[in-house]
Amino acid sequence: MLAVMVAALVGMLVLVFRGRRGTAMPQDAEIGSLYLTGVSPRPEAMGEQFVTLTGNLSGPSEPGKVVYGRLVWDAAYWPAIGDTLTVAYPPGKPDRWQIVDPGK
Repeated sequence: MLAVMVAALVGMLVLVFRGRRGTAMPQDAEIGSLYLTGVSPRPEAMGEQFVTLTGNLSGPSEPGKVVYGRLVWDAAYWPAIGDTLTVAYPPGKPDRWQIVDPGK
């Protein structure tokens, strides 16, 4: 019984620490731009909604790579095809991009 409780506690701690590190960008992250070529339709419901973005990411060491992502976005400020977003990504890993300043 004690072994099960210890294993559960260790499992919870791993999930907590993994979650904290998973959202932070490393200090040596590269800053680039994401030109949107595809945006999921804006839902009728207001508030925060999921949006799927596709675009061409370019940065200091990345001449251009097609990437996509699913994010939570305020429906009042829905992105559009042709928008350019500032993104950060670990060097050499443009598929792990994050928006630097979501703005709204």
